[in-house]
Amino acid sequence: MTHWFHRNPLKATAPVSFNFYGVAGSPSANKICNDLRTTRARLLEMFTDTTCNPEIMKNATDAYFSLLQGFIASLDGTTQENKLRFMQNFKWTDTLQGNTPGAQQDAIFELISMAYNVAIWHTKFASRLAGKENVTEVDAKDVHRSLKFAAGIFKHLKEVHIPRLITPAEKGRDLEPRVIDTYIVQCQAEAQEEPGLEPGISNGTASTALDHCVTREVKCVSNDAYALHLSLFQAYCYHGQTLLSSDKCGESIRSLQEAEKCYSRAETLCKEYRQTKGPGSTAKPSEQLFFTKLGGLIKNTLQKCERENGFIYFHKVPAEAPQLELKASYGLAEPISFEFPVLSEQCTPEVYATFDLTKGAKDEKAKPKREEEVIKPMKEPDLKPQKDTGCIIS
Repeated sequence: MTHWFHRNPLKATAPVSFNFYGVAGSPSANKICNDLRTTRARLLEMFTDTTCNPEIMKNATDAYFSLLQGFIASLDGTTQENKLRFMQNFKWTDTLQGNTPGAQQDAIFELISMAYNVAIWHTKFASRLAGKENVTEVDAKDVHRSLKFAAGIFKHLKEVHIPRLITPAEKGRDLEPRVIDTYIVQCQAEAQEEPGLEPGISNGTASTALDHCVTREVKCVSNDAYALHLSLFQAYCYHGQTLLSSDKCGESIRSLQEAEKCYSRAETLCKEYRQTKGPGSTAKPSEQLFFTKLGGLIKNTLQKCERENGFIYFHKVPAEAPQLELKASYGLAEPISFEFPVLSEQCTPEVYATFDLTKGAKDEKAKPKREEEVIKPMKEPDLKPQKDTGCIIS
């Protein structure tokens, strides 16, 4: 694409000091707080560092998340909540809601939000790698793996950690189940985009994701809907080719006509997308090579079917489009299983006991309320790929 990232920017966050003066009652406790601050800052830097790769990202995420677990996991041998979980206020923007942050005084909210960014980074890394001039087989495998890994992160957050939040996600926010489901199937859709794609794969993914999108405003999801309509017209196009090879020319024509309709709708969404504000909005999806190639493929295949039907088959063209198989029999890009790293060795029950909440850390919620706060978006590099990537998600 014109940008190595497409529609959805990284989540932005306010700085966090982890200054628990008085509460952190030992040198080891103070060191955990200092290390949390530095490893968090380091991880945020990696999101926009063009030299970062999955190995570097894993090291940065493990360093921070293993320490953050000390504010979440039970360390006193009981089943009660960690006493440090609600000590620090965290502020994060949403990928679809501009620069006004949501805030929760909850370490699990921080864990989820930061991991969300890690997943988004993997989609951007895949897009950037796919934009290289000469993509090797190793590169292609890395692209595929990054997208499946991103899907695995989203899936893990939805199933394990988001349900633990005290404050439920608002409609249209990143942590709403339908939004995160859309990210999951988008990652799967892009991971399985290839010329020999089985219609059932793209159709099943598109149908599921479009269903997840229906409650979200068009201005927020024009890119999502564009991507999913792309999957639909791919499905109908390939299905039309399959029908023709089976001498079902009339049904093939009707399938390709449906592909044209979906293609036209995707073009309309491209125009809407370019009118939205936000990172990547100067991209021109409908002018990319992969998009125009698919349009030409639909047109040429349909013309071929109509010619052959006119002097060979003489089949009646059905009024209704043929049903697409919703379940693919092979090739589905399953999310890669994700787990957070184990608790840092620094976070022992003995050190945990030296955090004394009765000393009273500064309560950020007690600050006077200011006008609506805005957090500056992350400054993402505008890397131009050396060739058309074909990526539509990031």
